[in-house]
Amino acid sequence: MHELLTGSVYFGVLLSLGTFGVGTWLKKKFHSPLCNPLLISVVLTILVLLALDIDYDTYYQGAHYINYFLTPSTVCLAIPLYRQLSLLKKNWRAILAGIASGVLTSLVCVLALSALLGLDHRMYVTLLPKSITSAIGMGVAEELGGLPTITVAVIILTGILGAMIADGLYRLLGITEPIAKGVGLGTSAHAMGTAKALEMGEIEGAMSSLSIAVAGVFTVVGASVFAMFY
Repeated sequence: MHELLTGSVYFGVLLSLGTFGVGTWLKKKFHSPLCNPLLISVVLTILVLLALDIDYDTYYQGAHYINYFLTPSTVCLAIPLYRQLSLLKKNWRAILAGIASGVLTSLVCVLALSALLGLDHRMYVTLLPKSITSAIGMGVAEELGGLPTITVAVIILTGILGAMIADGLYRLLGITEPIAKGVGLGTSAHAMGTAKALEMGEIEGAMSSLSIAVAGVFTVVGASVFAMFY
């Protein structure tokens, strides 16, 4: 059975899609923020690989095909943004201010916690780009002398956590404005936050997709400056 599974070039992609499907089903059934499809998919995939004693390289031989869809799926985020272009033009100052404040808050929090926990400079710069998409975050961490592999892990955890707590946090703080919700999720939880924002509504998704790009640019500049503070 083990040889049959690992011998299939599509084993990795089938496992990834299957576990994500289970996560999506659980999300629809229980409607709990803990039932995040991506989180469930990650956990189940790890458990299956451990149970079948399959190494990562074997899994990735098939799973890497999913990467082909990353670029077109990212481009698709421009569609809801285009539909809300008039809203963007009307509120661009508030949107940019919200994104800038979110990026600044993230960088300040990393600085404060690194000092509090006594992290060294290398780990500090590794964590600075935690709230932006991994494609940009890895480059920032590497340029600053950090550890890109840890940066990716932290970015994924940040996105999952942001998507999980978004609904509850917005209710707690009484935030109902769609633009504010979208900007908050895109700035703090990148693509995973945008997926959650799209569930909330088209305006939320459009503002979140915009925030991913702008927050990435702001973080590249901000992280370079903050790297000198610690």
